[in-house]
Amino acid sequence: MKIKFIGAAREVTGSKHLITTDDGKKILLDCGMFQGKGLETDVMNRNLNFNPADIDHLILSHAHIDHTGLIPYMYRLGFRGSIISTNATRDLCSIMLADSAHIQELDVKWFNKKRARQGQKPIDPLYTEADAENCMKLFIGVGYDRRFYINEKINVKFTNTGHMLGSSVVNLEITENGQKKRIAYTGDIGRPHNRILKPPAAFPPCDFLITESTYGDRLHSSEKESEEALFNIVEETCVRKGGKVIIPAFSIGRTQELVFVLNNFYNQGRLPKIDVFVDSPLSVNATEVFRMHTECMNDDVKQVLKTDPDPFGFNSLHYIKNVDESKALNGYENPCIIISSSGMMEAGRVKHHVANNVSNWRNTILIVGYCSPTSLGARIQEPGLRHISIFGEIHEVNAQIAKIEAFSGHGDYKEMISFLSCQNKKDIRKIFLVHGEYAVQEYYRNQLEIEGYENIEIPSATDEFEI
Repeated sequence: MKIKFIGAAREVTGSKHLITTDDGKKILLDCGMFQGKGLETDVMNRNLNFNPADIDHLILSHAHIDHTGLIPYMYRLGFRGSIISTNATRDLCSIMLADSAHIQELDVKWFNKKRARQGQKPIDPLYTEADAENCMKLFIGVGYDRRFYINEKINVKFTNTGHMLGSSVVNLEITENGQKKRIAYTGDIGRPHNRILKPPAAFPPCDFLITESTYGDRLHSSEKESEEALFNIVEETCVRKGGKVIIPAFSIGRTQELVFVLNNFYNQGRLPKIDVFVDSPLSVNATEVFRMHTECMNDDVKQVLKTDPDPFGFNSLHYIKNVDESKALNGYENPCIIISSSGMMEAGRVKHHVANNVSNWRNTILIVGYCSPTSLGARIQEPGLRHISIFGEIHEVNAQIAKIEAFSGHGDYKEMISFLSCQNKKDIRKIFLVHGEYAVQEYYRNQLEIEGYENIEIPSATDEFEI
């Protein structure tokens, strides 16, 4: 069989890895959207490098848009195969893909007005909300640790990675010419202790390993240090300076983690008497999905549930769906915390909040996750930055720009190596590093080799290997 690396190859978005068996079956691992590359992004997303109608099965590691965001586009172009995922991933995709489609349609509507003024022809969105709704009919939800037989030659089992609700290692067994080949695709690897989710689990032995490398050259601070850092930033910004803390956070996972920590501060009587706004319709809906899947929660959350029936809600917390309520925050003059998507500041309501607050010295823009190098989230962190362009307008950067990486859902390189330790190094015939910047991947490969791993490839986009 062959495997072709189409996206997230020497970069961190657009995850797509295509397996073609000797008898012609085509299995796609993830179908993510490229993000954070400006005008280049649209071209990359429209060019899939395969015919969607030829794909027999799409298997998902988790629901983040850089791993699932082009599924409705595949559907629009003729894909009618099966989509296999965990139950929680399916439930999250039902809201995330619809939200992505809504953003596509709004962005294209705005962009076409601009094109019309320039005498240019309108363009179509990548996909519509109808496409997002229709593709959900193709989903098959499978529980963790259950072997699902696609046919007599192909089966899959999902094991928990602790990265986000429903995230998993895709453990594939494919039989060709009487020989079984075991392929493990880790998707994104979480941290050993997630504030909400169960920790990553050991996964079955594999012959070929496809694994992420996002933080392949970094180490995170401890959980307690990161929570205290958050508390100190809130105290300094909101109490001492009377400002706002703007937190760009992905709607799924990071937002719920932040709310859970703030909820604990509230229960402990430590949270200052300020309002906390979660300004993202998707975050509101996603939090409801979290409430549905308590089987994914860790013991800490279960302990909190004994005395607090809702670990994602407290009196001064406000979930905002309405766009007028979101706009009203621009005129809100009291100290507060605003958590809004997206985490890289490339789209969504947070981009407006940053534009409206970045010039005020009282405020803090707090980065809590990974930002790809070309994204607004990365650019705003450049040392000594005095001005930044947002929505084509130049803004002075007077707010404090702070970062707490330990809130990231990705494990650091020691945590990822520890996660892989369940494997017998000598049994793995080849390791493919994906989902990482090339310089980071080279560092991580060296760390893996020090640990005794061999035959490690860092594929470029469209590289194909016989396995």
